[in-house]
Amino acid sequence: MDATKRFTTLLFLLSMLLFPPQLVQAQTSGEVQYFSETGHNVSEEFLRFYKTAANPTLVYGYPITEQFTSKDGKVVQYFQRARFEASAADRSHVQLSPLGQMTYILGDQKLKIDNPTACRSFPTGFQVCFAFLDFFEANGGVAQFGGPISSFEFHENLIVQYFEKARFEWRADRPEGQRVVLTDLGRIYYNQLGEDPVQLRPIRPLDATIGTILSIHSYAFVGDAITPSSGQQTVSVLVQSQTNQPVSGAKGKVTIRFSNNQSTDYFFTTNSSGLGKITFDFENQQKGELVPIDVVVTYQGLSTKTTTSYRIWY
Repeated sequence: MDATKRFTTLLFLLSMLLFPPQLVQAQTSGEVQYFSETGHNVSEEFLRFYKTAANPTLVYGYPITEQFTSKDGKVVQYFQRARFEASAADRSHVQLSPLGQMTYILGDQKLKIDNPTACRSFPTGFQVCFAFLDFFEANGGVAQFGGPISSFEFHENLIVQYFEKARFEWRADRPEGQRVVLTDLGRIYYNQLGEDPVQLRPIRPLDATIGTILSIHSYAFVGDAITPSSGQQTVSVLVQSQTNQPVSGAKGKVTIRFSNNQSTDYFFTTNSSGLGKITFDFENQQKGELVPIDVVVTYQGLSTKTTTSYRIWY
């Protein structure tokens, strides 16, 4: 029984090392492009999708995050004006999130235009006209932006039009031929969804050595989920950076809270694999009680907390 439990714990710890939750580590074995303008990488399938656009910096902008698992459960990467998404099961199929639909708010006033020679009607029930139509057709049309989902509208003193995947703005102060611009819906939706702001911080290129550590996260595991009233227990802690790289030299404190209202602190330092471990003895614990364990880890001014527990069973 003890051997089986230890083997199960080892498999779980290995799975956390290889496939940690929430954050998605971009692969570095294939094609990677680093954008110094924003300090982020685009790689593999996401980079190939990015390059399918005739002018990707115009229609998507620069990346503002790495790949990660969003709050809505999809593997995503945010750009200034777009969000790429794929399922966790199959990242080979990348598509644009319909950010126009996701962020659309009815404008202050609608502008009705009916000019058959300057407008084009779409199955969505709206027309695209004048310079918006020129920009639309020159930069990918429906395949790039989706169909229009609004007419011309005033939004905060700007004339705009929403499409399924984008929003066009008319900027009269810009030079002729450059007055249609795309709204930064990627950043707007990022804030709207309440994604972690840490993801926005720039990092180093993926093909370099471990980049700047901007945040850390930790996972704790016990050697035995159930124990006798007296015995020995081991707690292992895995510490990783925002790009899922192991963090060595992190300092940790493990607090064991026993059923008799006593608590004991133990300390560790992570090794080159980002792992720290402590082992302790206990005796005469009450059967059926849960022993909670609190873990606090610090590294160069950063900190993270996690918990685990085991039960006194026999």
